[in-house]
Amino acid sequence: MNRQLIQHVALPAATHLRETHTHTHTHTHTTDNLAYPIYLHFGLWGKPDYPEHPIGVCNGCHRTTAQVCSLHNSYWWSGETVMEPIWWMEVFGLGTVAQVVTGEGYFGEYLSINIGFGLAVAMGVHVGGKVSGAHMNAAVSFTMCVFGRLRWKMLPLYVFAQFLGSFLAAGTIFSLYYDAINHFCGGNLTVSGPKATAGIFATYPAPYISVYTGFFDQVAGTGLLLLCLMALSDQRNQPLVSGGEAVGVGLLVMLIGVSMGSNSGYAINPTRDLGPRLFTLMAGWGTEVFRAGNCWWWVPLVAPFIGGVLGALIYKALVELHHPDLKSTITRPAVDPECIPLDKCKNGRIEIPV
Repeated sequence: MNRQLIQHVALPAATHLRETHTHTHTHTHTTDNLAYPIYLHFGLWGKPDYPEHPIGVCNGCHRTTAQVCSLHNSYWWSGETVMEPIWWMEVFGLGTVAQVVTGEGYFGEYLSINIGFGLAVAMGVHVGGKVSGAHMNAAVSFTMCVFGRLRWKMLPLYVFAQFLGSFLAAGTIFSLYYDAINHFCGGNLTVSGPKATAGIFATYPAPYISVYTGFFDQVAGTGLLLLCLMALSDQRNQPLVSGGEAVGVGLLVMLIGVSMGSNSGYAINPTRDLGPRLFTLMAGWGTEVFRAGNCWWWVPLVAPFIGGVLGALIYKALVELHHPDLKSTITRPAVDPECIPLDKCKNGRIEIPV
């Protein structure tokens, strides 16, 4: 094993977004992370893992692709799971809710929560976009698997990382706001009522919302989330400008909150809701967290998976499949016909150079 390869092994896993290692001869291998960063289609588009050797064998050193890249793939746990950025997102988001609830209106209001979660998602994208694709949502990961843009074998890993991050984020906020929560509710941890605090961590429906309406609310919210994410990352449509992906996705989440959040808190994310809910079960709120709202807990767990697939399917069927064929498309310069000199006009036609 040569010096370059030894250095490649010794480097931290998070630095292996695009690294090269060279054999004793001049042949070079390039390895890519299995999950692509948000600026490459929000992790929504797949591509060959190692395009330099499409047949799977290196002609220069006669090693298979798996042998060449096995060292890189050994970092899949630390690089793609531990760094799944939902912990950062949840800490900022749940912290906003805790401040609004325990402050009784003095430290923010409903709009503060929407802004807080929007900015939290943006920061989560910045933190982990180049490592895991910054899904931060099991419904997004599942939808990407359905459309072949994420390997199915990676789904349990992503979901576990997202669940663990959400659970730990709930514990972080509970510790940070422990005194404020107890001061607000007098030490009586309840799920409903004027001094309820369980809603800081998980979502619950409004008293007037039925389970059927709530289920549709979650399907519609997650569907719009995936539909817009597909549009924002579609390079053949009107994609986000390079460097603006985090802001765009954060604004999208904030938009869903200000327009569809009052019914049930717009969970639109199974792991974001289940992890904190289980934490509240263990932290003193009891089994009422699963009985409240006519056993509401299963709605934000199931409905987002359905909504995500439907939203992505709608975009693909109504927009993506109707893009013009790139091979038959002639790129023409953007020329205003009114600015064409008169000598370029013949018989009433305007000649625009290609």
